[in-house]
Parts: sequence; structure tokens; C-alpha cells
Amino acid sequence: MRENVVKDKSFGFAVRVVKLYQFLCEQKKEYVLSKQLLRSGTSVGAMVREAEHAETKNDFKHKMGIAQKEINESIYWLELLHKTDYLTSDQFESMNADAVEIIKIITAILKSAKAN
Repeated sequence: MRENVVKDKSFGFAVRVVKLYQFLCEQKKEYVLSKQLLRSGTSVGAMVREAEHAETKNDFKHKMGIAQKEINESIYWLELLHKTDYLTSDQFESMNADAVEIIKIITAILKSAKAN
């Protein structure tokens, strides 16, 4: 079976988001922004999984487009959590680096799918 980089990375990101959510709730007593990140950060991998079994090429592009929007939204919540001092610079940089890598991969997949 061949490796699916975006599937693996988006799942790994979702795991990190869940753990970050737990940390923010337990240690920082932050429930609102972290819930938003939880929703968008776990949705990325779910949309990638749905795209994996898309019924048509347009369905694939649509689902990957949603995944792109969700990872972009996740970057927004990470930035906001950082700027409001819920995340240290190290925590932010680590999570943000993963998110940026994922959005670049998804964008490349979408460009390729639209070109073909």
C-alpha cells in the first residue's frame, strides 16, 4: 500500500490538536478558542479521508477545498491563541509549522487536480 502523506500528516495534526485542547482546558482554563481549534483542526483530516473516497473528481476537489479552508482556519486560531498568551512561542511555532506544511500540501494537490 502506498503512503498518503496528507492523510498521515492531517491525522497527526488532529492528534496534536486534541492534546493541545486538553492542555488548554486543564492547564490554562481556556475553553472557547480551544474548542474552535479542536473543531477545525480535527476536521482537516476528516475531509482528507472523505476526499480519499470521493465519488467524482469534482467531489474530490470540493472535499479537499474544505480541508484547505479548515487548516487555514486552524492557523487563525493558533495565531490568536499565541497572541493572547495561551500558547508560548515554542508551542505556536511547532503547531503552526505542521499546519503550514499541511496547507502547502493540500494547495499543491488542489492545483494539480484543477490542472488535470
